[in-house]
Amino acid sequence: MTTANKITLVRIVLIPVFLILAYLGHTWWALGVYIVACISDTVDGYIARRYKQVTDFGKFIDPLADKMLVLAAMIYFVEIGVMPGWAVAVVLFREFAVSGLRMIAVEQHRVIAAAWSGKIKTAVTMVGLGALLVFGDVTVLRWLVVILIVATTLYSGVEYFVKNLDVFKDVK
Repeated sequence: MTTANKITLVRIVLIPVFLILAYLGHTWWALGVYIVACISDTVDGYIARRYKQVTDFGKFIDPLADKMLVLAAMIYFVEIGVMPGWAVAVVLFREFAVSGLRMIAVEQHRVIAAAWSGKIKTAVTMVGLGALLVFGDVTVLRWLVVILIVATTLYSGVEYFVKNLDVFKDVK
């Protein structure tokens, strides 16, 4: 197993640690674990590319780890009343739709690479959720984060489909 993949797996292990700390009210510790998990996304990607450790397993597990971290945090925020459930539904819908698009593309021997808008969506979401952990009681900030997450999620989702509409021309 490559170093990059090990870092990704550590990110997955950090998710329950983050949640336990958050539920216990250890906000700053939870934030620290969350930040380490978010930074590990950049680190594992850098290591994979720099040291030629890009693997099929890494291509699968890295984006899955990102989604697991973000969705775990969002569900926590819904449960404590900081984020509306419909915002999480928008994120989930986009993730399922883009995953479905990628599956159709794979059947056509095409790979749909991550777009910059998707990377920006991930960054906005990770930073926004970190801010909510500390400042979730500030209503204006809370709604700003929700609006930014939903807007970048919708934009990146629409962009994936617009740029790859031709995938559907041969679908039976």
